[in-house]
Amino acid sequence: MYVTHLECSLTGERYPAGQPHNLSAAGKPLLVRYDHERVRTSLTRETLAERPAGMWKWRELLPLPEGGEPVSLGEPETPIVALANTAGRAGATSLLVKDEGRLPTGSFKARGLAMATSMARHFGIKSVALPTNGNAGAALAAYAARAGMEAIVVCPAETPEINVRETAAYGARVWVADGQIDECGRLIREGAAEERWFDCSTLKEPYRLEGKKVMGFELVEQLGWKVPDAIFYPTGGGTGLIGMWKAFDELEAVGLIGPERPRMYAIQAAGCAPIVRAFERGDESAERWEGAATVATGIRVPSAVGDFLILRAVRESGGAAIAVEEQDILQAVEDAARDDGMLLCPEGGAVLAGWRSAQERGLVARHETVLLFNCANGNKYPLTDRSRRLELASATASML
Repeated sequence: MYVTHLECSLTGERYPAGQPHNLSAAGKPLLVRYDHERVRTSLTRETLAERPAGMWKWRELLPLPEGGEPVSLGEPETPIVALANTAGRAGATSLLVKDEGRLPTGSFKARGLAMATSMARHFGIKSVALPTNGNAGAALAAYAARAGMEAIVVCPAETPEINVRETAAYGARVWVADGQIDECGRLIREGAAEERWFDCSTLKEPYRLEGKKVMGFELVEQLGWKVPDAIFYPTGGGTGLIGMWKAFDELEAVGLIGPERPRMYAIQAAGCAPIVRAFERGDESAERWEGAATVATGIRVPSAVGDFLILRAVRESGGAAIAVEEQDILQAVEDAARDDGMLLCPEGGAVLAGWRSAQERGLVARHETVLLFNCANGNKYPLTDRSRRLELASATASML
C-alpha cells in the first residue's frame, strides 16, 4: 500500500489510513499522504505512457489499496480543447479548456465520487449521503448504484430539475429542500452522527479530493509534462482547485515534474463570492455569504469547509480570486458556443468570464498558456430557445 497516513490540513495531526474518517478533530479536512520514494520506483513517465488512459492509471498516487477493485463507470482522460477563435478575439494566443463534461454523469464530480465510493465499499459502508447543487448528487447516485450501495441526496430548491431527476433515476433517495447547500448539509451531518449513513460531503471525507486531483495529473501529462502559466477554476467547495495544488506537489515529490507551478485563479459568481471577499480582505478564512444567488448553481456555495486551503493555494501560486457578474457568465456561454462550438456549462461560462476580467486587469498576458475548466456538459442546463417556426408550404421562402 502506497498510503502512509492521513493528516489534518490545519494542524498536521496524523490519523490511520485503514479506517473510514470524516473531518479531523480540529474540524478540518484530512489529506491523504503517500510513500513518495516507493511511488517513485514504479510511477514513471514511461510506465504511465504504457498504461490505458484514464483515472485509474495513477493508482500509486490514489488511496485504494493494491488489489482493490475500483467502482468505475469507465472514467476517461478528458480532452484539452483549444478555444482559438475566442482567444483570437481577445488577442490571446493560447486559451485551452479541459472539458470535464465528457466524464460519466456528464461532470467532473465523477472523479471524486468514483474514488469516495470505491473507498466506502472497501471499508464496508452500505449507505452514503451528501448535499448537492446538482452534479455531485447524480455522480454519487450513479456510483452507489454501481457499487450496490444506498445513496441519500438533499438538494436546495434551486437545483436544476434535470439534475434532481437524473439523481433519482439512479435509484437514490432524493429530497428537495428550501435553503442553501450548506443548510442541506446540516441534515446530512445530523444523519451521519446518528449512523444512518456515511457523509460524503465536499472535503468532509478524505477521498473525493484524491479523485479530483487526477485533473492535475492529467493536464500535466497532456501538456508534455509542463504546467500551464495559469489555471482558471470554478470555485464553490473548491475540491478540484485544492486537489490540483496537491497533485502538483505529489508529481514533483515523485520526480515527474519540477518546482514550476501555475497561477491558480478561483472564479466565483458576484452573487456568491465568499472566497473573493476573503481574498480581497487578506483574510485566511471566508465568512458565510448571505443571500447567495447565481445561475451557475455549481458554485452557489455560501460556506466552504476548505476555504483556508483554497485561499492558501491561490496566494501561494501568485493567482487571485475573481468574481464575475451574471450577464458576463451568460455572455461567455453564448460566445464560446458560437465562436468555437464549445457549449460550456454556466460554471464554465463563469471561468471564461473570469479570464476576460483577468485580462482587463492585467493579471494574465496575451502570450501565456491559460487553461480553463469546463466542469460539466452544457446540455445538462436550461438553454434559451432561439428556434424559429415555419409553415412547410412556404418553407423555402421563409428560410431565405
